[in-house]
Formats: sequence, structure tokens, C-alpha cells
Amino acid sequence: MRKYSIGIDLGGTKILTALVNKDNGEIVSSIKKKTKKDKGPDKIVHKIIKSIKEVLIEGKKEITDIEDIGIGVAGQIDRNKGIVINAPNLDCANLNLKEILEQEFNKKVLIGNDVEIATIGEMYFGAGKDKKDFVCIFVGTGIGSGIVQNGEIRYGATGTAGEIGHIIVDIGGRPCGCGGCGCLEAYASRLAIEKRIIGALKKGRKSDIQNYLTEDKPIKTSMIRKSLENKDELVTQIINEASEYLASGLASVINFYNPEMIILGGGLMDAVGYFYEKSTQIAKIKSLPTPSCNIKFAKAQLGDFSGVIGAALLSEYRNSKIYNTENNT
Repeated sequence: MRKYSIGIDLGGTKILTALVNKDNGEIVSSIKKKTKKDKGPDKIVHKIIKSIKEVLIEGKKEITDIEDIGIGVAGQIDRNKGIVINAPNLDCANLNLKEILEQEFNKKVLIGNDVEIATIGEMYFGAGKDKKDFVCIFVGTGIGSGIVQNGEIRYGATGTAGEIGHIIVDIGGRPCGCGGCGCLEAYASRLAIEKRIIGALKKGRKSDIQNYLTEDKPIKTSMIRKSLENKDELVTQIINEASEYLASGLASVINFYNPEMIILGGGLMDAVGYFYEKSTQIAKIKSLPTPSCNIKFAKAQLGDFSGVIGAALLSEYRNSKIYNTENNT
């Protein structure tokens, strides 16, 4: 008999909800809703509940057909209590999602963070399948990672391991959203790249990307890709700079942790092949010879669905013998 779960990827700009076949990772149905304008706990909870109901209707299932609900949140969470401690991009703090949704649907609810669930998705059904020691790095608004050692996610002493976006790559450098300066994500995240492009345009630099921009629309990944394909000087320069910084972060991971594989995901990494190739090539050059010879790179195979598939599998992972409930808040 097939097993189904609801997986939810709750990010700063969207809620992606899916009905997932847990046996093979198949997406039966999915719903995406934007969260940019509708933030705050009440609005977020309302959207989540509505999304769950809609995805069940689209998948022609009842709530009684699913085993549980898994959610990954872009923010600090308490895994054991199911509380969103702080999610600044959602304007949510001390939100007990587990309690609210369990009362609403009478199903077990599990909470993880967004990179954790994406790593679980890739570990079960993606590029990390059958791999024991690897790191999943996702480049988006910020940069985060999930560390897998001997087939087990490492959470660290305080449950915050994997914050690669806050490796310092430039002492006293650009300000970061964390309050520090010189962090990797201030140089190589999608947001950092967009800021650099917009800043250059405001200073009078000309670029092919101006042909795609309008005042009310942000820079999209597709615009960056098209500009690179057209060999635009400005966009190529900025992507090259970001690649250098990202490669420094990757080289640090290779030298320090010595994984067998680094999996790279996120919309920009998935869609802009030049960024992926440039970053990984430079990383091999910058890292030490012995770990560099053995390291393998791969793109995340599940794309946008790595998070929802991983969220749907949270119960499977946490019920497994390898999951350690200590120090994973």
C-alpha cells in the first residue's frame, strides 16, 4: 500500500506545498503561493492551511489518506517542539506551527529548517542517494548547507551546523543580513548578485539585462542567464566575482571536512550553468591537492522539489536509527 505525506517548503518568498508518495518521492500534486506581501503568523498559517487543503483536492486525496505533514522553514526552529523561533523573512517568531496544524488536521506534524529538508530529499531520492559523506549547499537569497556524515545529518552542538553562508571571506567587507561583515552570502548569493547588478546600473553602467527589466519587476534568474548567453560584460564580470568568492567557500569546505561530494542547488545554480562550472572549477584549484583529487560535484537533482520531498520524509528520517534527537534543536 502506498504511503503519502504532505511536504511544505516555507521560504521568504514562497510556500511550496506538495502531496508526496513516500515510497518513491513522486510528486502527486503541488501548489505554490507567494509570501512576499502576506507575512506575519496569522497570514502565514492561513496560507499553509489553505495550501494543504488545495493540494489534497488536486491530488484527489483526503486528509485521512496521508500519514503526516512535514514542514521546512527558512529560519531558526526548535525541531523537537515544532516551534518557529525566529523567521525574519516571514515576520514570524515563537510560532508553534506543530500545535496549530495538529489541531487543524489531526495529523502528526514535523518541523525542520529549509536546508535540512532539501538535504534529506537529495539524500533519499536525489544526487546524494547511496552517498555517506557529502555536503548540500543551496545558493538562494542566502547560502546554507546541510552536512551528511556516515549517512546522518550533523546538526552541531546547538543545532545550527552548516551555516556556510557566514564563513568570512573578506575581513571587514560588505555588511551581511546576520549583522556581521564579509560573509560569503554577501558576495555569492543570488541577492548579493542582484544588488551588485542594480548598483552598477545606477552608476551608469550599460548592460544587456536592461532589456528585460521593468521598474516593478526584480531581476530574475532567467535574465541573468540570457545576459550571460549574450556575453554581457557587466553581468559576466559580476558572476565571475561571485564565482571566485563561492569557490573560496567551497574550497574551505573541501579542506576542512573532506567530503566525497558537494551537491549544489538553488535556482541560480540550477539554471545558470556558467556559475556552477566556474565555481566548481576554481574550487578544485583553490583546495588542497589530496582532497581536491577525490572531490566530486553534482547539481541537486530534485530542483525546486528537493525541499517538499525532504519535508514529506522527515518522519522517515527521524524514525530511522541514524537520527539522534540530542542537540538538534
